[in-house]
Amino acid sequence: MKSLKLLPFVFCFLFFGCEDLVDCIFNKRPEIPNKYFEAGFVNSYYYEEFTSEVKNDPRDDDYDYFYEIYGDLPDGLEMYANYRTLSIEGMPLTSGTFTFTVHLFVDPPEYYDEDSGRYEDSLCSDSTSKEFSITIN
Repeated sequence: MKSLKLLPFVFCFLFFGCEDLVDCIFNKRPEIPNKYFEAGFVNSYYYEEFTSEVKNDPRDDDYDYFYEIYGDLPDGLEMYANYRTLSIEGMPLTSGTFTFTVHLFVDPPEYYDEDSGRYEDSLCSDSTSKEFSITIN
């Protein structure tokens, strides 16, 4: 029975190599925080922000972060990306509840591995997304 428990690790080792297996055990990947966006008001300045990270990597400041928004932002609000921080700000012009998805892509720093003679990155995934809503009254 013990050999059956080791089978997934052997499979991963054979197909992904030891480094990938270890990296994915630590689950290094980009992460968008859970965020509740406060309600805003038509014709009143609105500002909210959050800061993303690379989970399980103390060097997450070494990555390049790229954000995209899909869906509806209220007219008058814009997305701004400043490194790891995404902000949504402006003067909303219409009321309603607006749902959108934030996609985060990270570009990891590459480290040259002299033993393998190639550049390595150690992410299990280089992107993630999360859905949010903003209500404007």
